[in-house]
Amino acid sequence: MAALSNVPVHIVTGFLGSGKTTLIHSLIEQKPVDEKWAILVNEFGQIGIDQAMFDTRDDVVVKGLPGGCLCCQLAFVLQAALVNLLARSQPDRVIIEPSGLGHPAGLVDLLRGDAFQGVVEVRDILATLDPRRLDEPRVVAHETFRDQLEIADAVALTMRDQSTAQQLSAAHAFIAERWPPRKWVHEVQDGNLPLARLLEGGHAQGNSNVPEAHQPLSAPPSLEGGFFDMPPAPGAPQCETGTSLGYASTGLRWHPSDVFDLDRLAAQLGEMPPDVRVKGVFHTDSGWRQLNRAGGTLSVTPATWRQDSRVEVIAPETSVARAPTPDNLKATFARTLTA
Repeated sequence: MAALSNVPVHIVTGFLGSGKTTLIHSLIEQKPVDEKWAILVNEFGQIGIDQAMFDTRDDVVVKGLPGGCLCCQLAFVLQAALVNLLARSQPDRVIIEPSGLGHPAGLVDLLRGDAFQGVVEVRDILATLDPRRLDEPRVVAHETFRDQLEIADAVALTMRDQSTAQQLSAAHAFIAERWPPRKWVHEVQDGNLPLARLLEGGHAQGNSNVPEAHQPLSAPPSLEGGFFDMPPAPGAPQCETGTSLGYASTGLRWHPSDVFDLDRLAAQLGEMPPDVRVKGVFHTDSGWRQLNRAGGTLSVTPATWRQDSRVEVIAPETSVARAPTPDNLKATFARTLTA
C-alpha cells in the first residue's frame, strides 16, 4: 500500500444548526469523479445522527465520532480514527465536521502535529454562519460561536433564503470586523457552495495570524523536565519546578475535566505577593479562560486551549520565601475546584 502524502484536509466548523452538514452534502454532490473522499463527522450527542444522513457510496467514506467534542474530549479517538481511515481508505481528500459546540483550534494543532507531519495538509478552515443568529445576544456572546469565526479562513453565509437583506448585510459587516480579513465570504443558496471554493483554497492560517486571545496555546511552559502530551489523571495535578535567571517557577497541569470556580480562582491569585507573575489557562465554570497576572493586576480573557488546565507561577528569587511553595500551590488551587 502506497504511503499517503499531503492529503488535503478541510475543516468545516460552525455553530449549532448553522448548516454544516447540508453544505458538506452539496460538496459531495460536486465531487470530482476520480476522487475518493473521507468524511469525519463529530456530534456532541451519543447516537450519531449525522452519520446516518449520508448516503452509502463507494467513493465517499463516512465515519462518525459521537459522544463528545473531537477538539478536546475525543482528540485521541480522532487521531486513532483518522490514522485508521487514511490507511484503510486511502482517500484523496478529507473533510472534518466538528461538533457545533466544538472549537477547531485543538483539532488544527493535532493535524499539524508529528503524527500527521507530511501525511495531511490543513487547507482553509471554513466556518458556516446563519445570519439570523446575530439577532440572538446569547449566541453572539458565546465564546465558541465567536472563536469559530475568528479561526476561520473563509465564511459561508447559510440560510440565505430565510434571512432578510438587513440580516445578510449585518453578517457581512460582522465578518468584516474580523482580523485578518477572511479570504472570502459567500452567500450560500439552499446549502449549495461551489466546489471551487473548497478546491482552490490555500493553507489554513498560521497561529501567528490569529488574534492573541484566540490562539491555541500549543507550546508547553518552559519548565525543567518539560510537560508531556498526555494530561494527568482527573484530580491529580502534575507539578514541575525550575530555577533560572534569578527566578523560580512552579508549573501545574490538570486534566481537562477538572473545573475551577472562576471567582475563587481570581480571589486566590489576588492574594499572592504583587511581584509574583502568574499565567495560565483554566477550564472554569464560566468556560475556558486565560488568566494573566502581572504587576499585581489580573486580567481574564477567553481561551481557545482545550487540552488541559495549566498554570505557571513565577517569583523572583528574592521573593521565594514569601511566594507559595509547590505544595501550597496545589492546596490553593484545589480549593478553587468546583468539585
